[in-house]
Amino acid sequence: MNVQPRTLSGFMELLPRQQQLMESIMSTLRETYSLYGFTPLDTPVIEASEVLLAKGGGETEKQIYRFTKGDSDLSLRFDLTVPLAKYVALHYSELAFPFRRFQIGKVYRGERAQRGRFREFYQADIDIIGDGKLDIANEAEIPAIIYQTFSKLGLKRFQIRVNNRKILNGFYTMLGLADKAGDIMRTVDKLPKIGEEKVSALLTGELGISPEAAGEILKFIAIKGGNQQVLEALEGYRGRSELFDTGLDELGTVVKYLSAFGVPEENFAVDLTIARGLDYYTGTVYETFMTEHPEIGSICSGGRYDNLAEYYTDKLLPGVGISIGLTRLFYVLNEQNMLSQEKNTAPADVLVLPMTEDLSPAIALATGLRNEGVRVQLYTEQKKFKAKMNYADKVGVPYVVFLGEDEVKEGVVACKDMKTGEQTKLDFQGTLERIRGGLAKRNEGPVIVA
Repeated sequence: MNVQPRTLSGFMELLPRQQQLMESIMSTLRETYSLYGFTPLDTPVIEASEVLLAKGGGETEKQIYRFTKGDSDLSLRFDLTVPLAKYVALHYSELAFPFRRFQIGKVYRGERAQRGRFREFYQADIDIIGDGKLDIANEAEIPAIIYQTFSKLGLKRFQIRVNNRKILNGFYTMLGLADKAGDIMRTVDKLPKIGEEKVSALLTGELGISPEAAGEILKFIAIKGGNQQVLEALEGYRGRSELFDTGLDELGTVVKYLSAFGVPEENFAVDLTIARGLDYYTGTVYETFMTEHPEIGSICSGGRYDNLAEYYTDKLLPGVGISIGLTRLFYVLNEQNMLSQEKNTAPADVLVLPMTEDLSPAIALATGLRNEGVRVQLYTEQKKFKAKMNYADKVGVPYVVFLGEDEVKEGVVACKDMKTGEQTKLDFQGTLERIRGGLAKRNEGPVIVA
């Protein structure tokens, strides 16, 4: 009896065309990250549970995929940041700092599968790790890289929202709520999802904050306007908390440098509601949203942390990083019909159909085209011509080359453009130039059509 084939809920499998688009997005990420001096890194999917869960507790431990093999207690990685911390601590003496790495890899979380949420998904991370210190300029460069990355992908209507945890912690200290700062931030972080009224109720109810203080919090995070307007409004709070003042200085520097990095103001904004739920963020924090699809939520987030590897080493290793939830982003783009239909996603550029009993000429032609960097599939199955052309249509190959006795004698190649139907008979060089020109036009557009 055959086993019914199925894919587990929360795990994504893509058809060939979609997989090619995903690979194209990954390629753009790698190229862009490399332009900024980041090195690629890969870490094991499986780690010792004591290493992966060094911090432990909370939702993370509930969602972890954990199992035993023999006497070993093992877990699947739930993000790429903790493995990075282990890697840097383990290889500290062999690395040059600041250490700049990017990583694109799958992570696993046993949470409830739902629309756009997966249990296995790709993350694409960049991080800069310092040795003892890390300059504030890095906190502006990270979102600038995200701007360049999304722009190259073709995404136009997005906004990177920036804040600083020191401003928030300093403000809550002013209100005498320093001991509740983390809980307040996690509550305020829910504002876009549940609204101001429910956030106020949580602050005064669950957290036991006075209505007056809750009103001050909501008034503070409601400060809006252009980036300079927000910064000027924040100046009114200066002088009441050293931590707040430090955070305001850092935020002002990040805003200034983001402009210097060439990020248009329409693509980044100071937003005092951005806090990031994770406690290890200590300075600048980021969330990125698609401006025409706010219901989707953040597609890229991160921030500054003071000690990446505190659970593995006594050395102070501050860092700043950002992560794209790549599988979720791809799902959203596909759902919104924002992935290019024009992009060449075929596994080959050319399908060579031998029309002679001796395959040597066709093999030589395929080899010659491959030597020129053209992706070629040699189709040698003994099927009818119509079946061969149906195959070409189904895989979406841009060009089909026919090589019969006449073409071999005349030293030409018959080549059909599968999109226009135009067919030519040219020599090898002429055919190569035609194929290259056509492929350049097909591939010149971005993956995302926003």
